[in-house]
Amino acid sequence: MESKAKVMGHPMHPILVPFPLGLLTTSVIFDVVHLLTGGARWAEISFWMIAVGVLGGLLAAVFGLIDWLAIPSGTRAKAIGLAHGLSNVLMVALFAVGWLLRTGEPGDPGVLPIVLSFLGVGLASLGGYLGGELVFRLGIGVAEGANPNGPGSAGVQARRGRTDG
Repeated sequence: MESKAKVMGHPMHPILVPFPLGLLTTSVIFDVVHLLTGGARWAEISFWMIAVGVLGGLLAAVFGLIDWLAIPSGTRAKAIGLAHGLSNVLMVALFAVGWLLRTGEPGDPGVLPIVLSFLGVGLASLGGYLGGELVFRLGIGVAEGANPNGPGSAGVQARRGRTDG
């Protein structure tokens, strides 16, 4: 089943996803540099990366929702898509809260906003894994012959008799 939201034949959701993920992940790296060097400028850059990353994440979520609504109910893909969407919305929310906590002093965010960012990156990893299951294992959003009830990574590994990647 192909994506319902396309531009020039390409699905919008996967086009938009790399930008917020890259910005939000890099913001954490800049926070680490801030913590190691004490340089306020690194935290300020992180502050603006989070702002743009959250906006981009919300935009990507709109197109993800459009695609998710088209997945047949009662399928494995619908359940995975729900977990994917919820984990990513929660990730964006954690970054948004962290950003709000930074607004008073972007160059000196304190511990809590940075912890929220680390948790957000963890959720982004989970959301990315689930998105990979949807696209690469089930073909959701990219293949006319998608299998919304296909096996997941664990099922594929078991049939191969392997436990490694």
